[in-house]
Amino acid sequence: MGKRVALVLAGCGVFDGSEIHEASAALVQLSRAGAEVKIFAPNIEQRDVVNHLKGSPTEEKRNVLVESARLARGNIQDLTELKAAEFDAVIFPGGFGVAKNLCSWAVDGKNCTVNEHVSSTLQAFHSAKKPIGLCCISPVLAAKVFPGCEVTVGQDKNVDGRFPDAETASAIAELGCKHICKNVNESHVDKANKIVTTCAFMCKAPLHEIFDGIGTMVQEVLKLA
Repeated sequence: MGKRVALVLAGCGVFDGSEIHEASAALVQLSRAGAEVKIFAPNIEQRDVVNHLKGSPTEEKRNVLVESARLARGNIQDLTELKAAEFDAVIFPGGFGVAKNLCSWAVDGKNCTVNEHVSSTLQAFHSAKKPIGLCCISPVLAAKVFPGCEVTVGQDKNVDGRFPDAETASAIAELGCKHICKNVNESHVDKANKIVTTCAFMCKAPLHEIFDGIGTMVQEVLKLA
């Protein structure tokens, strides 16, 4: 029987929701591994709505759960309905929606607050010693909720211009966590906390390398499950 995995989304679209390629990559890898997946998102208003063609915010109001349903093909539940006891693992794709809707990192950095249902979900899986997978910017959720944990968002220096958000590693360290430098096609496993992270689009890399990195994250999560 396949592992039961919860996937938590933050909207639909890189600039104000979940990064679509990351969500798809995780779903493809989970499907290939025979996992049973259910998708969740918080039923809250987005912090903002971005015109992805122009890259600028609009005056629209959108709901995170409703927008996430686009990625889930309508098969999605309110995050409040997620019960850790019913799953073997949980995975959070990245995208600015994580830093805007699941927490306030986009505005407050390391001083951010984490949505109460996101925090309680992470704590429930952690307390049950069940693995948590995070990619792109979503490792900051673990850094905020679990001081002392180990995560990666890629490199801590902007190597060859490929890691423009390398300062995120420093902010993670300031939270009392250990940042582990990894390449885009790699993931890091914090065995003590059962947290698996990969940098994904925190690195400027070809799409297949990002998919490969997410693949290693999913594989490590399923090994721990």
